Amino acid sequence: MRYMLVRTIVRISRIAALCGFFESALAHHPVQAKFDDSRQLELEGQITAIDWSSPHAHIYINVPQDGGTPVNWAIELADPTELEWSGWQPDTLAPGATIRVSGYEARNGSHQIWAEKVLGPDNTEMFMVPDDLIQQKLANRPSGPTPRWPDGQPRLGPAPGQTGYWTAPGKNSLVEDGVNVAFDKHGMLENINDSSKVAPFQDWAHDLYALRQLNDGKDDPLFLYCIPPGGPRQFQVPYGVQFVEERNRDRIFVLMSGGNGNWRLVYTDGREDVTQVSGNDDNPLFYGRSSALWEGDSLVVNTTGFNEGFWFSNGGLPHTRLLELTEKFTRTDLNTLRYEVTVNDPGAYTRPWTSSWDLQWMPGEELPESYCQDNRQ
Repeated sequence: MRYMLVRTIVRISRIAALCGFFESALAHHPVQAKFDDSRQLELEGQITAIDWSSPHAHIYINVPQDGGTPVNWAIELADPTELEWSGWQPDTLAPGATIRVSGYEARNGSHQIWAEKVLGPDNTEMFMVPDDLIQQKLANRPSGPTPRWPDGQPRLGPAPGQTGYWTAPGKNSLVEDGVNVAFDKHGMLENINDSSKVAPFQDWAHDLYALRQLNDGKDDPLFLYCIPPGGPRQFQVPYGVQFVEERNRDRIFVLMSGGNGNWRLVYTDGREDVTQVSGNDDNPLFYGRSSALWEGDSLVVNTTGFNEGFWFSNGGLPHTRLLELTEKFTRTDLNTLRYEVTVNDPGAYTRPWTSSWDLQWMPGEELPESYCQDNRQ
């Protein structure tokens, strides 16, 4: 059976005027940066190979053509971690099986499709991931008080002999506390008319933010070049963060599952961070330079020295080299970490502002492996 274009969805154009009114945007699909959800395909073919690697698994199928050589298509699925959590394995289907797929074709015209639905040989839906997957995994956690060191200081990581990490951020993008706007899980606004409410932008910063939103994140440096998720974005990554506390050296390593397994160093005795040989006053860093002190049960971290080569939040809020972050970490109980960040960037915003959310403790597991994929065309 030859592949066919099932339908072309005619959608209202979303045009950004850098100064002026923005059309209401339809809800963003998480894969819109690479795939065009206005062009839906249905394919049927025989599996030739399965690539079960991060950040997205792929199934390759030969799609017959009338009177010609079959065309090999790459069917892109979710991350293998999510697929395995949902009960799927790389050997769920074997090469030679015939499947039917419906989804969105690649924007660059290559033979790739994002799978919205996969039907196996017996017409059973396969390789789908439930929207509430993380919440399902967190549902039966034991509760308890904040774990503490012998001197009473809260632990940001696991207790001795245990494992775990922080995940499921309560916000998917930076937005000033008290502002009620809707985002998808990638920090894309449900309604572009809400863009000016998100933060106290300077005009240029708002225009750039709105343009990035309307472009569906296609110019996100993390998506394009695997640039690290510096700033608050490290606490928005899908598979979480882990704190490794070296109290004998007065420092904490913040390990990230997203990106490429990046990590950040925070000193906890107030000293200035001058040990990073990859950056100096003339060569700012993706994670900046952090100095921290404990204030009661909260770790307060001040960070400066950022470069401008990354997005410091999902959704593309701009920043400049003047960015200064004050982060506050408070473990309120066994399963909850309160994260509060004050953004002070006189180059992009009209005043300092604060955003906060909770992260949830995933007990008994190490950080999942999830790696970035360079998507330059």
